[in-house]
Amino acid sequence: MEARILIVDDDTAHRQMLNAVLGEEGYQIAEAPDGESAVAAVQEQFYDLVLMDIRMKALSGIEAQKRIAAISPGIPVIIMTAYASVDTAREALKSGAFDYLTKPLDIDELKILVRRALEHQRLKQDNVRLRQRLAEHFNTGRMVAASQPMMALLEKVAMVAPSEATVLITGESGTGKELIAEAIHQNSPRRERPMVKVNCAALPDTLLESELFGHEKGAFTGALQSRQGRFQMADRSSIFLDEIGEMAPATQAKILRALQEGEIEPLGSSRTIRVDVRVIAATNKNLAEEIAEGHFRQDLYYRLNVMHLAVPPLRERREDIPLLADFFLKKYAEKNRVVITGFTPRAMDILMRHEWPGNVRELENLVERAVILARGDVVTPDEFPAALAGVESAVPEDRAAAPTARTIKDMEREMIVRTLEETGGNRTRTAEILGISRRTLQLKLKAYGINP
Repeated sequence: MEARILIVDDDTAHRQMLNAVLGEEGYQIAEAPDGESAVAAVQEQFYDLVLMDIRMKALSGIEAQKRIAAISPGIPVIIMTAYASVDTAREALKSGAFDYLTKPLDIDELKILVRRALEHQRLKQDNVRLRQRLAEHFNTGRMVAASQPMMALLEKVAMVAPSEATVLITGESGTGKELIAEAIHQNSPRRERPMVKVNCAALPDTLLESELFGHEKGAFTGALQSRQGRFQMADRSSIFLDEIGEMAPATQAKILRALQEGEIEPLGSSRTIRVDVRVIAATNKNLAEEIAEGHFRQDLYYRLNVMHLAVPPLRERREDIPLLADFFLKKYAEKNRVVITGFTPRAMDILMRHEWPGNVRELENLVERAVILARGDVVTPDEFPAALAGVESAVPEDRAAAPTARTIKDMEREMIVRTLEETGGNRTRTAEILGISRRTLQLKLKAYGINP
């Protein structure tokens, strides 16, 4: 079903023109001649988008937008305004409007903005529905996410968790593989007993085998008494084997036996112990390559890879960056007993553009550092490492950057960001100061990944 759009304008000719333009795009169009009629229409029927003039006699667009938001907060509203009313349009944005367009309208810009608003709304609704389904039966634990890749992953986790299947979690370092493992365990029938965790990269091979399977007194030098291994501790629960790609082949063989037979044998013992353990493993390595190079057992890989969950890197789910940054900001502000309310636009822009090779762990460390160094109630680029984002230095926001070996594109991008900040995010005023059209500015914002 095509999206339904409500056009609100007391100028009949303009309203009919918009009807014709958007109708040709395949949308279902309804019209309202004033704000009061628009509010009544929204009360009677659902609309995917409202396109509304800001200056109307019966009820102003901004008042109508506020009433519509109270009736149905999810409906995106695009405000149309003359240049003289841009400040009022900005007020509408603060009240929840999606964006605004200045008259006379650029038709291509109108079509692009309408498509973007509808796509944004569709993704938001998909995420809400998915979160609702997950919330009914699934505990997300400590995970903070809203992006489509992470929502899809969590839906898969929700299906895997109740089973007894062995799970292999892959992903770059710092993506949150352990949190995924915790979510699987906490939503499984084994959640009444604590999950046992082992970092396979943190111990030398000889100690790792003893840590996993236990040992008898005298099994090796220093074994002064018998000791229970992690697999026994995890009986009737789950064991999380982190960085399993670092495990030695001899230990891999014993893990395989534990998976296939449900049996372990402590070091220095001839007795066999039965265990009921669900194995959840994780690695940042490509195990197929490790097999080809003779570093990992193929048969163990097949036993581990019954269910495979790939955690996307942070650069592929940038929508989560503001949520995560705010989460860590509150966490470390409370921990350090300071009051910090947020990030400046330029600081958040830098976070959004960074490639994050260390993923969520790198972001958390950076935010903790920024909280400690912050001199005011907001985080600015001054609190970031100078090398952040590769070409962006931590330059004070109230003065121009010192000359560096930057490209013309770098300088243009910085100029756009600074002008947006000076105008409070006013795109029309920014375009005027820069001497370009608002349409050109929109294209540059998209090209440079700027989110004012």
